[in-house]
Amino acid sequence: MSNMFVMEAVNLFCGDDDPTASKHLTIDELQLPGLQEMFAEHKAGGSRVAIDVPVGAIEKLTAPFKLKGTDPQLMSLFGLGSKIMNNYTAYGVVRDLRSGRAMEAKALMNGRLGKIGADAFKKGDLHGYDYEINAIMHYELFFDGQEKYYFDFFTGSWRVDGNDENADTNQILHIG
Repeated sequence: MSNMFVMEAVNLFCGDDDPTASKHLTIDELQLPGLQEMFAEHKAGGSRVAIDVPVGAIEKLTAPFKLKGTDPQLMSLFGLGSKIMNNYTAYGVVRDLRSGRAMEAKALMNGRLGKIGADAFKKGDLHGYDYEINAIMHYELFFDGQEKYYFDFFTGSWRVDGNDENADTNQILHIG
């Protein structure tokens, strides 16, 4: 049976999942990491048509977001000299349009705040900042309490719907 699920609201916790790190009053945009498989182009010597060959990797993960106003707490998480990776937790309210039920979407990310860009100030407009989480080393996405994606750089883990997509590679390479 066909259905449609609509994101109605979001919140982001930057640093830790505690009430003082909540951005629910200022968040304007949030984009979760996009997944893009990597391919290499191959032009076979005897073929007229080139093909894309999957190379078993995914492009780096990033998560841009935009907040209205100035956020000194968040600005402190940026630092070229910092060795610290920070936790970011995003929550979303997803509405099942068929039943009307509200469900939780949750994303856990561990990375660095790698970008802060101020909007140009214009009298009468609400000033804000563009941010981006880079170097995401750990990512989990849950929909209605069920794991959709799980990635951990250090253990080589990549799961989709709980299925370990990298199990054979990790076993052969004796990882984990």
